[in-house]
Amino acid sequence: MSVKATVQRQYQTKVDQAALAVTCELQRPPEGWIATVRKALGISAAQLGRMVGRTRANISAAERSEQNDRATLQTMHTLAEAMGCKFVYAIVPAQGGIEDVLKMRAWEKARRIVSRASTHMALEKQSLTSGQIEDQIERLALELLRDHPSDFWEDT
Repeated sequence: MSVKATVQRQYQTKVDQAALAVTCELQRPPEGWIATVRKALGISAAQLGRMVGRTRANISAAERSEQNDRATLQTMHTLAEAMGCKFVYAIVPAQGGIEDVLKMRAWEKARRIVSRASTHMALEKQSLTSGQIEDQIERLALELLRDHPSDFWEDT
């Protein structure tokens, strides 16, 4: 295994471990995490504002920003820390692990390449059967997974 492949495997392991840690599928509460935690702790918006050197209006604005997916990571971290909590942030695969994302991409890319080639062959009266097409897609997908060409994420 090459150094590049080893490093990529280490990154994959980190992401897969993070995905396992959030498998309970956390969903943001309707009021957002800032307001929910603040209320659970019995802290008023004015009190939280004083804790971080901001006004009650700033805290309310931060809570609305979170609900609208506009809160900054820094704001989330600062407010969580002020409330004695930890802000957790991760990007993890929607389903499964990194290997699943790679497989899905390889099959998608292989299907597109084989479909394009199959269309050209049909124009030349050299069509493949659907079984042959599926075999070619599988062969190419496995090759793409093994070699990861530089255009793996390109839609060509």
